[in-house]
Formats: sequence, C-alpha cells, structure tokens
Amino acid sequence: MGSIGLTEVLIILAVVLLLFGGKKIPELMKGLGSGIKEFKNAAKDDQPANKKEEEGSGSNARTGEAN
Repeated sequence: MGSIGLTEVLIILAVVLLLFGGKKIPELMKGLGSGIKEFKNAAKDDQPANKKEEEGSGSNARTGEAN
C-alpha cells in the first residue's frame, strides 16, 4: 500500500481513454496545464504581498503607531 505502480497507471489511463475518448484528452490536458500555470502565477504574486504586509504591521507595532 505505497506508491502507484506501472500496472495501476496503465489501468487509470485506459479508463480515462474510455470515458473521454481520444479527441477530448488533448483539450483536457491543455486545460489542466493552463490551470496549473495560473495557480503557480497566483501563488508567486501572493507571496511578496504577504511579506510586505508582515513587515509593515511589524514596524507599526514596534513604533506604537496605529492605523
């Protein structure tokens, strides 16, 4: 009960091929790839904003200034 083996991967691919057909799979993969790309870009854009907020709130707490 660990990792997925070659046999399991082949069975999953066969089921996907039967469910969606050969013509739909490239469209599905393109959509999946663009979704992952957008998620990564959003995660990158969000990280600097969080760091700036933490730095800004930390300096206000040290100096005693209120917003």
